[in-house]
Amino acid sequence: MSDKDFGLHTEADEAATYFENDIKGKTVLITGCSLGGLGFEAARVVSKHHAELVIVAGRKQESLDDAIEKIKAETPSANLRPLLLDLASLESVRHAAAEVNAYPEAIDVLINNAGIMASPYYTTKDGFESQLGTNHIGPFLFTNLILPKILASKTGAPRIVNVSSVGHILSAIRYDDPCFEDGKTYHKWLAYGQSKTANVLFARALSNRYKSQGLTAFSLHPGVIRTNLSRNVKREEFSEPMKDYDGISIDFSSEYHKTIPEGTATHIVAAFDQNIASETGSYLADCQLAMDRVKRYAKDDAEAEKLWELSEKLVGQKFQ
Repeated sequence: MSDKDFGLHTEADEAATYFENDIKGKTVLITGCSLGGLGFEAARVVSKHHAELVIVAGRKQESLDDAIEKIKAETPSANLRPLLLDLASLESVRHAAAEVNAYPEAIDVLINNAGIMASPYYTTKDGFESQLGTNHIGPFLFTNLILPKILASKTGAPRIVNVSSVGHILSAIRYDDPCFEDGKTYHKWLAYGQSKTANVLFARALSNRYKSQGLTAFSLHPGVIRTNLSRNVKREEFSEPMKDYDGISIDFSSEYHKTIPEGTATHIVAAFDQNIASETGSYLADCQLAMDRVKRYAKDDAEAEKLWELSEKLVGQKFQ
């Protein structure tokens, strides 16, 4: 880690100021960049701290326009480019990836930030349970389709960051039934947990497969934050302890609720701290490496490979 004493209350701007030399001149692609969310805050601070180009990705053009306008108001020199990307549609993912692959620039940093949480049961356009589809399958396909563009990073040290959650402790990957019997046995928190475990394992798999080509990959827990991500969650849902995958009661009600700037600080550390490169494949929380907070099934390399194979099967395409 850096020698800076970052932690629970560190804000994204503070982290970006510290890592400004590592941000400067880079092309950064961030998914889920609508106002009021962590992706927007990440885009705002890396633009402010002299990224060469920030590609803001999201589902709605008007939301991207609003985000760009707000960032430009603060940093008029910011170089921003919108990218329409609906992770719940493999067709949209393929279209967006083709657009990125046509850019003249390579991608130095990809932050897979977009996601949904604890949604009622529905399926994506391709028939996947929504949380697995949006939080993992879409990002899995998008990342792999643009991977040559990432590996071509002019820095020689490309990085991918997957925004996961402490929620990964709620479920391992349900290989035999990832979509909950087409909703018949659906449990929104187990589905969320599965998708967040997938984010951790996907970062490990990317690291294992491509570190010999200079790629580093990390996953992270941003903290408990009230954003539009939690629109399907009532506060009282956290008032009683939940049970994790091992049947241990977890009391989320006492968790400190971070602000959006505090919640985005770990994004910045994971994306730009060069001192953690040797720990590629790891998970961060509160701006620090936090592998002791990862469930055993989410740090198992055999599980990471198994998920990769399942994901290839679901998207109907193999990747090297």
